[in-house]
Parts: sequence; structure tokens; C-alpha cells
Amino acid sequence: MLYEPLTLRCGVTLPNRLALAPMTNQQSLPDGLLGEDELAWLVRRAEGGFGLIETCAAYVGLDGKAWEGELGIDRDEDLPGLKRIADHMHQAGATAMVQLFHGGVRAAQALTGEQVWSASTWQEPAPDFETPRTATEADIERVIAQFAQAAERAEKADFDGIELHGAHGYLLCQFLSATMNPRTDGWGGDLQGRARLIREVARAVRAKVSPKFAVGARLSLEDWGHAKGLDLDESLQVAKWLAEDGCDFIHASLWNADRNTKKQPDAHPLTLARAALPKDVALFTAGSIWTRAEAEAALARGADVVALGRSAILNPEWPKLARDAAWEPRRPPMPRAELIATAVSPKFAGYLTRWKNFVAD
Repeated sequence: MLYEPLTLRCGVTLPNRLALAPMTNQQSLPDGLLGEDELAWLVRRAEGGFGLIETCAAYVGLDGKAWEGELGIDRDEDLPGLKRIADHMHQAGATAMVQLFHGGVRAAQALTGEQVWSASTWQEPAPDFETPRTATEADIERVIAQFAQAAERAEKADFDGIELHGAHGYLLCQFLSATMNPRTDGWGGDLQGRARLIREVARAVRAKVSPKFAVGARLSLEDWGHAKGLDLDESLQVAKWLAEDGCDFIHASLWNADRNTKKQPDAHPLTLARAALPKDVALFTAGSIWTRAEAEAALARGADVVALGRSAILNPEWPKLARDAAWEPRRPPMPRAELIATAVSPKFAGYLTRWKNFVAD
């Protein structure tokens, strides 16, 4: 089944069920335009057989930029570079999507020139934490429009779809959080209020692009890392709502796709998500998937597409090599020179040193 095509309900067809997960890599230019290292990284994985290539998180507004070398999709000057990505992906036989992103409190004033903002103001005990200001109605209206305009740019650049980044504690996830969003103005508080922003964004995006353009959303289903204040049952309800709002797929971001949920220890999140979604809405997943057997187990639990992150870094031809059931993927650590030989730039390799025992220096 891994190597069977999948047609989303909008009509976009993925040539197989293997995706390159969107990952922070810092390989674009300082002004957000496409960098050659970014393109080379994506091309190598497309040529390696991944049926879907998702870009790294691309900021929809400069005030949402969260790291150096982040790809931008916030202005029309980005279009030529974005079109180069889509064209190269298609030439390699892959479907191409952009992950749309706003960092909220995870943005950085040093990059944006503005105080970061979020659903509300709160503190975290981290030395580099920037206290956010509370979003105004104008901020919310502006960011909804920015997501929609970014999706329109992605379609103009000949991408096949977009994914809203509603996971990992970034802006859309911050509004979904019960701990980060106690607003009482209709944009927070109860689940309907907290889900309003991501739902309004999904609707605005769906209205801005053609019916044949894929729209999806990535969600963290439970607390993990910066994603806080999330409840499993609430996340499943949000997934249902997003399907009603026009999403063709939901991407369940699991840090370990082999584990059951914390709230229901006897239940697997993929099984629950698949049961919650309409049959014609695809379920993507990611989470420490290294081997073909692990990927097939995710499909057996209800996923339609498996997105590979760390395993795709070290194994750019994973889809081709995994056709041999006996093949074992390369695992970390990997020497920096070998990483660079897989089209991981020196900048990206430096970033990967933040992951314990991933880079062998």
C-alpha cells in the first residue's frame, strides 16, 4: 500500500503514500527568498522517490518569522523562487505543497522588528522567552487574510496544495491551547472560541484557491514540547470541524507514531483520528518512523500518508530503497561530511547539532 497512489477529495493525486515532512532547515536567504541550498535539499528527496514534498514552514507575514533562513510566502517577490520549487518537484514526479506558518509568540523580534503577539500574554521560564502582546481584532483579521493570500501565491506558483501549521505551539496552535488562550471575546475560552482562528483561516484559504487545490492542516493532538493545553478529544473535534471547513487532509503530528495516547492508553491516536474523520478526508501522520515496517504499521492503524522527517534527512532515497523489505535505513549519528553529501547544507547540518547525537563531529 505504501507505493499505491492516493487521490485526495479535491482531485490531487499523490504517486505514493510517502511524504517528506516539513522541517526547519534555515536554508533560505535572509530576506525569505528561496536559497539554492533549500532547493537542492528538496530536489534530492523528490528524486529519491517521495511522492509528496512539503516545504519547510513558510511565513505568511513578516511578523510571524521565527528563525533565520526561513522561507517566505508573504509577498509576490517570493513567487519566482516558489515556482522553481514546484517545477522541480513536478519534474521529479512528486506532488508539491507549501506549509503555511505564523510563529506567534515563537516569532523573534530580532527578525521581525516588532514585539511578538499571540492569543494572550503569558510567561515561560526560558531565558530567551519574549513576552507576547495580546492580539487585537486587527491582528486576527490581518493574519487570516495573510494565510489566504499566501495560499493564493502557492497556487499561482503551481504548487498542488498547502498545509496549515496548526501544531507544535505556533500561532494557530497557541489559539487552540486552553492554557494560552483564555480570551472572552469569541476568539478563545471554550473550544469553539479557541478553534475559531484556525477554522476561519481554513475557510478563507478554501475560498481563495480553486476547488482542485489541496488544503490541509497539521495538528498536535496532545501536549508535547511547545504544544501545551491540548486535549485529545478536543483535537479530534477540531479535526472534524476542519474537514467540514474544506480541508482535504489532516496531518496528525505524533512525536512517536508507535505510541498510544496519554488520555486513552489503550487507544492509538491514528485509529481515533481515522474514526473521527469522514472517509474522503485523508489522514497524514509523522513521528519517529524509520523502517518500512513502521510506515506500514501507521497505514494499518488508519493513516493514508506517512511523512518522514529525520529518517528522510539521513536516507534521501528511502522510498526507493525501502522497496526491498530487508533494507535497513541509516540511523544517527552521521558525520557532517556525509550529511552534506545528501544535500544537507552546512547551515542545516549546523542546526541539526541541536538534536542530541544526530551529527557525528
